[in-house]
Amino acid sequence: MTVPPVPQLVTELKITQDDQPAKCSVKSWWCTSWRGIISELLSTMLLVLFGCMTCLPIEGINTAIYPPFGFGFVVMLNIQIFGHISGAYMNPAITLAAVIWGSVPITVGAIYVAVECIGAVLGYGILMALSPMDLAASSVCVSIPYAGLNDLQSLFIEVFLTATLTFVNCGVWDPVNASKQDSAPIKFGLTIVGLSLVGGPLTGASMNPARTLAPAVWTSVWAHQWIYWIGPFVGSVFAVIIYKNIFLRKRQGE
Repeated sequence: MTVPPVPQLVTELKITQDDQPAKCSVKSWWCTSWRGIISELLSTMLLVLFGCMTCLPIEGINTAIYPPFGFGFVVMLNIQIFGHISGAYMNPAITLAAVIWGSVPITVGAIYVAVECIGAVLGYGILMALSPMDLAASSVCVSIPYAGLNDLQSLFIEVFLTATLTFVNCGVWDPVNASKQDSAPIKFGLTIVGLSLVGGPLTGASMNPARTLAPAVWTSVWAHQWIYWIGPFVGSVFAVIIYKNIFLRKRQGE
């Protein structure tokens, strides 16, 4: 959900390979990817842990306002910490967009998706251990559409929300904006706040299959789960293809 790893990291990895050819000759893929894998695991874990913590139904807490700002600010701090390491995507749908964009290899992207789901499940599990209340009984942070929506309406809301989030990612990934990365954490944090305020009352504004999967695993509430997988993936693929083929300026010679 953020900027691609910075050139300094690529340089560091190249130096590591050059300095330790024997050690990395057999497992060079792991030598160059393990930091990013751990980064995605930890960032998604923190996203769900702290984000869902703002959804706890504590007396005096406005659960309609706290979650959008909570998730937005956690995204912001995760990007600041992990963005230069893995990209801090924290979201299988955005990871897929990065693969289609060409900034993440398919094999690495598949591992990122797996560890994002694992990290999300771990994050919610930690929250259950720390929470003063029974999260399963209250279905805290579970993604459920508004009762007045049918499945198709809920699906397309998630499609459009995730497509908008992906367009923001593409705008940041665009080489035209390569020199404007310092404010990326703020941009993405406020994007999540805005989209969550808009879509939260309707579908929960998940935009993230891993974030929806984690509460379902621990609470066993699987209803409408398919909406929060198909919607974000369709929206992500649609947006990245549109941006890459229509709005992205091709470099000379391509």
